[in-house]
Amino acid sequence: MSTSSAFEFVSDQLEQLTHFNRLEARGTLRFALKAAGLDGNAVNAAQMGVVIARTLPQELESRGIANAAALCQTIARGLAGIESGPARASTDDVFRRLGG
Repeated sequence: MSTSSAFEFVSDQLEQLTHFNRLEARGTLRFALKAAGLDGNAVNAAQMGVVIARTLPQELESRGIANAAALCQTIARGLAGIESGPARASTDDVFRRLGG
């Protein structure tokens, strides 16, 4: 399953800027997205910006990350360079939509 470029960027940043390993970073981000009603496979940069501002800081704080708000601001600045379109559809997604 393919994730969006915004998801990949933010999860990579979480891995680099915290003590999280890859699985922890991606899982934390998925919890923040779920709280916002979004999916990592289809989230675009604009939607991710809202998640970074509103739900991710609380997820990070609950996992013992100090200065979560400042960390999120740093990630948000980097997110500005990510394309805002949705994730590219996988072949499975295309066939699923065609099949009704």
